[in-house]
Amino acid sequence: MDIIDRARQIIDIEKTALEGLSASLDESFIKAVDLMLDTRDRIVVTGMGKSGLVGKKISSTLSSVGTPSIFVHPAEAIHGDIGMIARGDLVMAISNSGETEEIVRLLPLIKRFDLKLVALTGKPDSTLGRWADVALNVGVKTEACRWDIVPTASTTAVMALGDALSLVLMEKKGFKVEDFAFNHPGGSLGRGLLATVADLMHTGASLPVVSESAPMKDVLNEMTDKKLGIAIVCNSGGGIKGLITDGDLRRLFQNQTDALEKKAGEVMKKNPKTIDKKEMGGAAVKKMEDNKITSLVVVSSDNVPTGVIHLHDLLKAGVV
Repeated sequence: MDIIDRARQIIDIEKTALEGLSASLDESFIKAVDLMLDTRDRIVVTGMGKSGLVGKKISSTLSSVGTPSIFVHPAEAIHGDIGMIARGDLVMAISNSGETEEIVRLLPLIKRFDLKLVALTGKPDSTLGRWADVALNVGVKTEACRWDIVPTASTTAVMALGDALSLVLMEKKGFKVEDFAFNHPGGSLGRGLLATVADLMHTGASLPVVSESAPMKDVLNEMTDKKLGIAIVCNSGGGIKGLITDGDLRRLFQNQTDALEKKAGEVMKKNPKTIDKKEMGGAAVKKMEDNKITSLVVVSSDNVPTGVIHLHDLLKAGVV
């Protein structure tokens, strides 16, 4: 057996399952989204085995993007945890066969509470599918294992459909990146989203600013004193005209014998990359990466430099 060839076969089977899932989406998906949007309280996700593990991920994603959700294990539910489900909740039950015993035993209880039920199943005509208010078909032609029994392609399909439901709900609710940040205050992701450029930038006397007519000796002194690796070149009105980096200086002195006789306006690069102070730290990182630079000038609405944010500041704050 060629290991790489076999791995590609497995991935291709799962890719085919996702293509089939995408092609099969219909009005049932819209109905499921509408039911979830109308839910007053939480989305309760339940499933056994591998379906349960995928269900936990779906529940977590829903909660992180603006739809409160909990996962309830069906076996525990029929032994007391059904009390975690309240009137006003919506239940999302996952079962490839639609006949999972623990799920089927929950169905009368779900209906007794008069809860809406969305089923993710490979067999919409199963017991689960028939009891559901809407059944979403996640059936696949074959699993990726040679015996067509190990949950692989089917769990991939369920995961993808759960992501689709979560993100469509997020967008329908108008959930913004700022809302996402408040749900993720910990770790680099949270710091990157919560920290703004204004929180991290250098300001005031620490800004390395020179005039267009400044001689290179003054530019060198300003860059050395402020230690940010750049000099902001401004016109007489204080507006930014260009930027000189330490790399620009190295190339200048390597290539021109009269480098010290140059003026800042002759050496600067026009139209430097800038950013607004209200932007998030993560946006600053992306802009630096996209342009292969290590600092950005922060400008006001009238193009006057008010700060500088450096990659080191973002690293120190844990944004990167």
